[in-house]
Parts: sequence; C-alpha cells; structure tokens
Amino acid sequence: MELVKVGTEVFVLLVLGVILSFVIPLLIAIVWKKKKKEPFSTILIGAATFLLFALILEKPIQALVISKNFSLGIFLSSHPLLLAFIIGLFPGIFEETGRLLAFKTLLKNRKNKETAISYGIGHGCFEVMAISGINYITSISFACMINSGAFVNIINQLAEKAPDQVGAYYTLADQIAKFSIFLLGAGIIERTFAVLLQIGLSILVFYACKDKKKFWLFPLAIILHTLTDFTAGLNYVKVTNFSILELEVILVVSATITFCSAYFLLYKRDSEEQVQSFKDEMIDKMSNEMRDESKRAESGESGSVDSDKV
Repeated sequence: MELVKVGTEVFVLLVLGVILSFVIPLLIAIVWKKKKKEPFSTILIGAATFLLFALILEKPIQALVISKNFSLGIFLSSHPLLLAFIIGLFPGIFEETGRLLAFKTLLKNRKNKETAISYGIGHGCFEVMAISGINYITSISFACMINSGAFVNIINQLAEKAPDQVGAYYTLADQIAKFSIFLLGAGIIERTFAVLLQIGLSILVFYACKDKKKFWLFPLAIILHTLTDFTAGLNYVKVTNFSILELEVILVVSATITFCSAYFLLYKRDSEEQVQSFKDEMIDKMSNEMRDESKRAESGESGSVDSDKV
C-alpha cells in the first residue's frame, strides 16, 4: 500500500502548530507575571509539578496498569467502561495530588489568591508545550520520513514482527497527510480550554489548602478532572465514537463550568471579601479614633471645670 506524500501546506501548518504551542503559553505566563507582579517561580512550580506527577509518575504507572502483558490489563481490556474510567482517574488523582502537595509545601507561604492562577498557568501552559508542541514536532519528523520513503521501510519491517500494528501506522500516516487548518484550529481551541480547566482546578485545590473547611474542594477537583478525561477514555476504548468536534464541545463545556464556578464563587468572592474586610477595618479604626477623640475632649472639659472651681 502506497503512502500519500505530505504536501508543503501540511508542513507549514505543522510548523505553525509548533510555534503556537510554545510561543502562546510563554506569552500568557509573561503577561500575567507583569500584570500581577507575581513571582515567576510560582508558574515554574506549576510546570514542574505537571512534569513530575503527570509525565514522570502518572503515564508510566498507567501504562503498566492497563498493559495487556499483565492480568489486570487483560481484565480491564475486557471491561471497556472500567478501562475508560481508569484512564480518566489516573490524571485526576496524580495531577490533583501534585497540585495539593505544591500548595501545601513549596507554595505554603504564598497565600494571595493570584498564586492559584499563577500555578494554573504554569501547569496548563507546560501541558500545552509538552503534549501539543511535542506532538507537532513528532508529526513533522514522521512527515519527513513519509516523503523520504523511510516510513514505508519501518512498516515493512513491522509487518514481519508485529503485523497487528501495521494498520495503526498506515492510519497515522494518513492523518498526517490530511492535516488541515481546521484540525490546527480545533487543536488551539482544545488547548485553550484545557488551560482554563487547569486554572479552574488549581483555584479549587488552592482554596482547599487555604481553608480547612473547604478541603472538600480537593476531592471535587479529582472528580471533575476524572469526568473530563473519562469522556476521552470512552472514545479510546471505542465505547463511544465522538467526532473531534463533539469532543471539543464536551471539553469546552466542562472547562467553562469548572473555571467559571471556581473563579466567580471562590476567586472573585475572595476579592469582594477582602474589600469588605478592609472597609470594616477602616470603619472600626475610624470609630476607635472618634471614641478616643471624644474621651480626650471630655477629659479636657473636666479639667477645665476643676480649674474654675479652684
């Protein structure tokens, strides 16, 4: 089977995808830091936490659990719904636990509410660079191999050793050759709302750490994260057959609900409470000053009366 050559326009779009995947996240981080005068280290901690808990810890352990080389993986593969749930649960547990530990340790002395968004930007934007950026770079590499004929050689070698995987490689080559401006745009939208989701989840976990009475927000963040990835997991195990557009809509709705709820019910309300607290403090201070002034006045009048009597 002959592979379709990758056109110049596809290469241009893939390179543009790489640029956008790295430049836009960096711009978001820089603009936020300058606007809010936030320590850049908070953003870096968010990025490092994603690297450690999502890429270094979560992915290998999840791959081991669902591997068909072990009895558990075989059991999960025969129960697609459970497998989809596990696929969603791992990011929920690992990433939210990483968030919790970051706020409890490295960021424990940063109590200002902007810390939540700074961390979320670092976590979400690094995810864009590590996943979308690297995927585009990998696709460019494969596109070069397709056009040079090296990809066909790999498929021929694979046909002898693992013939069941040949179809996946042909599908990959076809997807790269058919990459379009629509798919690039869909990817940008998907990653934008993924960042918003990460910021919203960061706000939830931040307030779970800030107020012991709100610790229930931490398990809520795990649940919301799990449900979001569960839908993608359903597609992965072929329980559902959502189109790219349908998956985008699901993510947009999930991210919007999570971010808006966290922002307006926690982050924004925290600002209003701080303003009200400041007003109350000022009123109390003015009341105390007026009382003191009144006492001094009364003391002065009393002294004047005593002098007249003498």
